[in-house]
Amino acid sequence: MKITAEQIAEVLNGVIVGDSTVEVSKLSKIEEGDKGSITFLSNLKYKHFLYTTEASVVIVNKDFQPTQPVKATMIQVDDSYSAFTKILEYANQIKLMKSGIEQPSVISEGVEYGDDLYLGSFSYIGKNTKIGNNVKIYPNSFVGDNVTIGDNTILFAGARIYSESVIGKNCVIHSGTIIGSDGFGFAPNTDGTYAKIPQIGNVVIEDNVEIGSCTTVDRATLGSTIIRKGVKLDNQIQIAHNVEVGENTVIASQTGVAGSAKIGKNCIIGGQVGIVGHITIGDNVRIQAQTGVGKSIKDGDVIQGSPAMPYNDFTKSYIYFKKLPNIVKDIEELKKIKDKEN
Repeated sequence: MKITAEQIAEVLNGVIVGDSTVEVSKLSKIEEGDKGSITFLSNLKYKHFLYTTEASVVIVNKDFQPTQPVKATMIQVDDSYSAFTKILEYANQIKLMKSGIEQPSVISEGVEYGDDLYLGSFSYIGKNTKIGNNVKIYPNSFVGDNVTIGDNTILFAGARIYSESVIGKNCVIHSGTIIGSDGFGFAPNTDGTYAKIPQIGNVVIEDNVEIGSCTTVDRATLGSTIIRKGVKLDNQIQIAHNVEVGENTVIASQTGVAGSAKIGKNCIIGGQVGIVGHITIGDNVRIQAQTGVGKSIKDGDVIQGSPAMPYNDFTKSYIYFKKLPNIVKDIEELKKIKDKEN
């Protein structure tokens, strides 16, 4: 899809310097721009590329004054970075603007769906599932029985949504993610084997949640595993049965949260964090990468280490740890002096 500089300026409420009729059809970095692309200049470290770029349109700040001739058409705005972000969002909306039911695909009996559904080929929708308006389900996806999916939600290719799961509005579930698989529940038998405990709960994902690729959110044993509104989960995360993740919490890749842990609102959790089950993590907690959390954490704490400790204590201890060989050497010298005195 081609769009003119004039149309872009209208969307951004910008001022055109150059040819308003020039057309663009793709986005690029300023240093990699070529004919027909649009880019932006925000960090002045890259300003020299403005004079050499082959991009057709460059978004710049209104207070920027070029010192050399600029071949590209410039669109002057208050904040070039946020303006380019707006263009990215616009381009993404166009890319995702699909509708219709491709074949082969299966829509089981009792399914209800709203306007502008897109159902990609080789997808399956189970019985009595309810799907809202403008939902996009990409090819090779599975949606089980009695699932609810809210308006404007996207399931990318290969997503798996098990039965009874509830997904809210404006959610994004990326490829390979599994929602509602069985929790890890087994009881030991007297003979050393394990008996599976039926997992009969579900998963509830509230509005405006995004879940990255190959992440798993297990169904509850009883009740619900709950991902509250605004949560952002990275790729390759394990959320176990009966976990609750509070509003607007973000969790980075390769983190594992064990069963029945409760995580508060507005937390930031780094990559490769391990959280044991049946504990409570308060609101506004910061957990640094590779931390092992083995006990409940109160509101506002910043922690690091395995086992976890307050972040400031960890950094001080690490300084001492790096000096440990010298500390040991000093102790040995002191022992020698003491031995001579004796």
